[in-house]
Amino acid sequence: MATGPFSSSSIFNQTASRLPDDTVFYAIFSDASLSSSNTAEISSFLQSLHLQIINTISTFTSNYIWQHEPFALSLSSITKSSCICSTHLPHLHGKLRFGDNLEDEWFTVFLLFHISNCFPSLSIRVWDTDGEFLLIEAAFHIPRWINPENSLNRVFIRNGSLHIVPKLRLRDPNLFDSLKFLVDFDQESRASESVQLAVKKKISDYPGRAERNMHRARVRAPVSVAQVLKHEPCLISLAVEGFYDRDIDTMKFAAKMDKFLGRGREEELVCVSVKMSKAMYAQLMQQNFQAPKCYPMPNRINASVHKEAELGMKIACGLEMIYQLRRKEGSEGKNKTWEAFKESLESSGYFQGLLPGSREYGRLMQNAEEYYRNSVLFARTSNMMSAPVRRIDEILASPYSLEDFKGLDVPPSDDDSWLYNGDDELNAALLERQKEMEISNSKFNKKQKSNKDQDDPSSSYSMDESDLGDISKSMQKFVKKLSSYQGVEVSDNREQEDVNIDVDRFIKEMESVTNHNTSMETTTDAENEDESSSDLDFDESQDEESDDATDTIDVDRENRFMESYSDTLDEELKSSTLKKSFYRASGETSQKDEGTSNATDHMEEDFTPVDVDVNLVKSLLDSFSSQEGLPGPTSNLLGLMGLKLPRDGDKGK
Repeated sequence: MATGPFSSSSIFNQTASRLPDDTVFYAIFSDASLSSSNTAEISSFLQSLHLQIINTISTFTSNYIWQHEPFALSLSSITKSSCICSTHLPHLHGKLRFGDNLEDEWFTVFLLFHISNCFPSLSIRVWDTDGEFLLIEAAFHIPRWINPENSLNRVFIRNGSLHIVPKLRLRDPNLFDSLKFLVDFDQESRASESVQLAVKKKISDYPGRAERNMHRARVRAPVSVAQVLKHEPCLISLAVEGFYDRDIDTMKFAAKMDKFLGRGREEELVCVSVKMSKAMYAQLMQQNFQAPKCYPMPNRINASVHKEAELGMKIACGLEMIYQLRRKEGSEGKNKTWEAFKESLESSGYFQGLLPGSREYGRLMQNAEEYYRNSVLFARTSNMMSAPVRRIDEILASPYSLEDFKGLDVPPSDDDSWLYNGDDELNAALLERQKEMEISNSKFNKKQKSNKDQDDPSSSYSMDESDLGDISKSMQKFVKKLSSYQGVEVSDNREQEDVNIDVDRFIKEMESVTNHNTSMETTTDAENEDESSSDLDFDESQDEESDDATDTIDVDRENRFMESYSDTLDEELKSSTLKKSFYRASGETSQKDEGTSNATDHMEEDFTPVDVDVNLVKSLLDSFSSQEGLPGPTSNLLGLMGLKLPRDGDKGK
């Protein structure tokens, strides 16, 4: 086992790297894996399950052309999991790169739901870079408590339905606990019918939609290209990938066409029908590409023939580029795996900050390449990259001729008007989602209104049907609600815990930071230090008499502090005009004429209680009036409480 900077366990850990943006991941867990500890028995069972699953879905996938790679499953390692979900629990897993064709992702979801229907004892996870994208599809229907932060190990497909492990039952579940919960309490975890409908609506058209997503086109291509696509129609995906992802280096291969154009411009083109996905067809048609000088393009006299030849030329060039590229990468074994290996060396400081191109940097790079070529991953990568190359060589090694493709009845191309008239479909999808959002918001507002009506029947009103006293009542209810960093919310299942506070300790801390002038000033610094020490260091050996004496001293000290604090606060407020801005309980303002006021008036005013509700309503109305009908904090706050104030049309009169 290699260690140090070349340790494959750290370098190729998928969880440490960023997930591909265009890849869907899935994992299938059997109930048998949860109860059995016999690894050999579990491995044998999963291998048999693997074959059964592939056989079950073969009727849907046999004629389907995938964008980049087909749906596949592999058995996770018992000792070391290669699955991105990072679990040592034996299972089947896979990933599928869908690229620009989202239909591949949703077709994969359909297959997983079908598998769960056929095998009830399986729990399936599926996710992509966005996370639990099934929840995103049902965003207007899922419970409000679930979010990307707490959705890990909660969302599964089981028995043909979507399951969400409830938060109240498992607050922070691991994978094993969630799978166990699904087995024991599957009815509790099953999502609501609205969630089921939202998700299944997306896959309800499959497998028919998978066939409609295919496009058949007549093309004129070299006989070698026609021979390859005849025996391996799925290789069209590699041809489109090679054409669409071309760069300057691969363009050099297309300029020569060494593999698929042996006779150069003398090569005769044959007419064949090629099946591909609509996404592939769009990628070929929407890019302009000049034919290589060695390619036998027909003249433009016949527009339809030229269009077929141009499409065939793009396919042939793409197949040439991907063939030569894969052959080169297969011999070197350098693809994304090598790039990940090199990036890991750089991040670990293996190159010691040396500049690329220097002698020492070259020596270290040579050592790294040598290690990589001797690793298991090199052999695996080389074999994977070379597989299409070997298959193409096998097909072209068999005898074939131009006569094999002459006289064939080639059907015309499918209508491609969808390629240019997609606006209507897009607008319809946007309108449907907007309608769904409006319905969701309407239901939520009705529910909120219903809850308010249950709490206070008089809360649903207009200002013409109620008095201003309801504003203060609504505000009092608002401030009494529980809140979190996400806003104000009231949860029926929230368990309120009592807040414990040490009042004596709090008073002492306040006393230590407040400068007040009391009789305590006669206390010496040494006495204060002793008292502070006795407060902080509690000696359990003190007898009961000492405790009683301490309690009496603490009570007296607290009373003296509060009296001093109140006097100091009164002195501060006397010099301000704050008290003159309040309405008193009698309904009269305290803003009296200072010239006519006397000591008796001040005494009566000081003892007249402030009407809190009246002052609250006055402040809100003044703030609302200052908005002059525009959005503002007051209207927003009252709107959240279900209150709507009329426009201040009489202002200034």
